[in-house]
Amino acid sequence: LDLVGGDTTSSNKGLIISVTCLGSINKKKFVKRSGAKDGDILVVSGDLGGSYMGLQVLEREKSVFEVNPNSQPDLSEYTYCIQRQLKPEARKDIVKALDDMDILPTSMIDISDGLSTEINHLSSSSDLSIHIYEDKIPIAEETKKVCDEFGINPTVAALNGGEDYELLFTISKKNSKKIADNPLFRILGSCTKKKNDNCMITSIGQKINISSDGWDPFNKWLFYPRATSRHIIIINPPINPKVAISVYLSNWVYGITSSTTTKIIAPAAKANA
Repeated sequence: LDLVGGDTTSSNKGLIISVTCLGSINKKKFVKRSGAKDGDILVVSGDLGGSYMGLQVLEREKSVFEVNPNSQPDLSEYTYCIQRQLKPEARKDIVKALDDMDILPTSMIDISDGLSTEINHLSSSSDLSIHIYEDKIPIAEETKKVCDEFGINPTVAALNGGEDYELLFTISKKNSKKIADNPLFRILGSCTKKKNDNCMITSIGQKINISSDGWDPFNKWLFYPRATSRHIIIINPPINPKVAISVYLSNWVYGITSSTTTKIIAPAAKANA
């Protein structure tokens, strides 16, 4: 069975409404994931992590409601993040802005499964690697405040949260000046022809490998952002008898192949211990 797109859902109960929209485009302006080139600049629209944090707020309040149905929470201070979760907007304005600047991206993808996952999609499709910088990732102040309340590192929310539906794309280096001063965009990094080297450079200059720890409908991840005050643990689902846990001692987890991570192998039965 051939599937078009990634709208694959499942549920043990309840109703699923799936809507698909089809359209057309000028062939000269058709952009795929596979067009990025060595030296291209990686750019993202808007800000990231807000939708994931909105989901955290809603899940918390749902738990409170289940215990006390009469509770009336004041969610006004979470409006931005909740709106990002419940009412995502298609960034048609970004397409128009790029057209007005006479910029045709070399590759593009929307951020539905998390920045880390989409970077890996662009990288594998274009057969190169992408380097980004931690301090370039756009995160709204409202999102940072909610992250602080929940004890979640904002960059982890941006990298692995998903459902932001911003546009991630690459452009020729010659167009970087047009993008640099535009508030709609943020330059994250660049592309390199070196293979299997997707990474993020942290604010202290450390190189962290980027693994696809965002949402995968066929391979769900258990995400424990508050395992300890200085650890974030991402546990692969117990599909096999062992679970790989990668811990980086600075509120991060980015792939078990990094030289700056500690690898732990534990029985799947003890994953929740």
